[in-house]
Amino acid sequence: MSPSLSVVADNDLRAAAPAKLEIQKAETVAERVRRLQAEARQLAKDHIHAFTAAMSDLERMAAEIAEGGDAYPAGVRDLARRFVDDCEARVQTLEAITART
Repeated sequence: MSPSLSVVADNDLRAAAPAKLEIQKAETVAERVRRLQAEARQLAKDHIHAFTAAMSDLERMAAEIAEGGDAYPAGVRDLARRFVDDCEARVQTLEAITART
């Protein structure tokens, strides 16, 4: 059995297509610059947030080592204790700076 052919309507779809499409205005250079700057600022904020979170995680780890007792060498515990103090101040500074912007 061979495939049969049938006649179909010859609708001109090209004439209807432009009516359905929304015409978008091309982005100007100035608009693109503003959009890209806004994207860059958001990426920087996200990066700073990740940096602050990583510092907080590191601070927690250092506190665990500082309080770890004799399992850790005394010099390592002391260094971790000083790191906790320093890191806490730096995280607070970062948070204060980012709160202003």
